[in-house]
Amino acid sequence: MSPDYDRIEEDALRTLDVLCRQPSVSAEGRALEATAELVQEMLAGAGFETRQLRADAGAPAVYGEQRGAGDFTLLLYNHYDVQPVDPLDLWESPPFEPTQRDEKLFARGTSDNKGELAVRLAVIRALRDDGGLPINVRWIVEGEEEIGSPNFDEIVRRNTELLRADGSLWEGGSARLPDGRPELALGFKGILAVRLDLRTLATDAHSSLAEIAPGAGWRLVEALESIRDPSGDVRIRGFYDAAREPTAAEQQALAEASPSEEGEWLETLGISQFAGGLTGAALLERASYRPTANIAGIQTGYNGPGIKTVLPGAASAWLDFRLVPDQRPGDVLELLRAHLEREGFGDVVVTELASCPPAVTPIDDPFVQRVVRVADAVSGTRSSLLPLSAPTLPIVASFQQHLGVPGLAAPDNPTYAGSRAHAPNEHIRLEDVGPAVRFTYALLQDLAGV
Repeated sequence: MSPDYDRIEEDALRTLDVLCRQPSVSAEGRALEATAELVQEMLAGAGFETRQLRADAGAPAVYGEQRGAGDFTLLLYNHYDVQPVDPLDLWESPPFEPTQRDEKLFARGTSDNKGELAVRLAVIRALRDDGGLPINVRWIVEGEEEIGSPNFDEIVRRNTELLRADGSLWEGGSARLPDGRPELALGFKGILAVRLDLRTLATDAHSSLAEIAPGAGWRLVEALESIRDPSGDVRIRGFYDAAREPTAAEQQALAEASPSEEGEWLETLGISQFAGGLTGAALLERASYRPTANIAGIQTGYNGPGIKTVLPGAASAWLDFRLVPDQRPGDVLELLRAHLEREGFGDVVVTELASCPPAVTPIDDPFVQRVVRVADAVSGTRSSLLPLSAPTLPIVASFQQHLGVPGLAAPDNPTYAGSRAHAPNEHIRLEDVGPAVRFTYALLQDLAGV
């Protein structure tokens, strides 16, 4: 008997509506305990034995385990926390009141990452109703991904036996790209996030003193300018030394990957072309295998309405470095400190805020190849495979280090390049829920040999 996919899609959307009404903003510590309880209740209702897992600090992770008919054990990962909604005035509907318009569902968390969580839940409920879960499923849903998963590694380290599996699905890629191909990602860049602080005066002063007293704003700008040149190359000595180039197999995957999201990204970003006019495989390779140095924020002096003629006495900047395979966050941190000292900015205090090493599953891993075959069969087209994705997913390194489990980001997430994750008016397209459901249903059966 064929699955009733329409019913599963409706169930997924109902579940997503409930999840997105929870304002689970981890950066603000909002509704995390309540959302964890809701997720635990949903997993229990789908047949899972559940518990909450904690480190010594932070929000709880929800764990669920359900035995199936087959021997294969699949580990699922999701997160229930979301980004802040600011600026609120740019939302066309309330961010925690899911709203359908233009064949889309708008709410914070629809794309990142509650939509995928809802799809997986709906499929598992349907499989139970259709005769039982075909494989063993272990599931961990954390509440701190959007602030860098600071306690997740410790949770995994303490619970390795609960989480062991034959394969894992991380937070997913796109269920359907513009050209109809599903997207899979086999790894993520690492990250080093830091704050730079400096003080040049005991207090802010009148700006008429700018010619005879050192302002913190200009000095911070000069320190930042020393880190990266206008073309984007990082000036820190030794920064690129450990960075691994893509292998021949990875370059081939990039050459065969779908370029069809480029137009959506250009439209979303409001630009006419990418840096250097790059397109296709060259663009993907630069985005994936080129480490970055980014200024995420700057604070100094006066930032209110009108003008205040002030000479700032202190200044701060927030930076993040996206790292490629073989680069280690701790090494980059020391290289940064040595660079600032060498360039005459030894008075700049560097504070590490978050870090995570890059992590990749090889293309030729048997689990990867099995998932690719299912995605190809369900979509009727060849999957677009990203050997290394430009963002960072901290949990991947934890899974590899403590569990040794192969994994990937599978096309079971109803998201696309224009979903506006992390931005106002985050949404999914309703038409993408169906492909995500069909892939997930087929994969769970395939892993059982059905």
